[in-house]
Amino acid sequence: MNTLSWLLDSNILSEALRPSPDALVMSQLARFDGELAIAAPIWHELRYGWLRMPDGQRKDAIGRYIQDVVATLPILPYDASAARIHAELRSKQEKMGLSLPFVDGQIAAIAMTHGLTLVTRNTKDFANIAGLRLDNWFTL
Repeated sequence: MNTLSWLLDSNILSEALRPSPDALVMSQLARFDGELAIAAPIWHELRYGWLRMPDGQRKDAIGRYIQDVVATLPILPYDASAARIHAELRSKQEKMGLSLPFVDGQIAAIAMTHGLTLVTRNTKDFANIAGLRLDNWFTL
């Protein structure tokens, strides 16, 4: 049995829905099958975006992907441990004169709580978070 290693950001999960998905991202998703998880705020973001879409074939296809693929991944909660880490991250960022978007802080804290590497295309959004392991599968 594989252990979890990677926490996927929404921009990694949504890559599979592009007309021409990035081959490197797709190969990494296949390579690490069984080691992937998502954070509850990402689950919310994906479902909320889908629910807001106008009815039609695109919405139906995204709904199938969310249900048949994304929903099969472990969804890690924003729990007491993540909240503790999140508060520390926000405080440290504030002392450095930086702002940390609330949801980004939640995602980072969930990754750190579980000892996972956050996989995102937006590494700059998380770059100033000490102790957070980041990877960008678009630029290996």
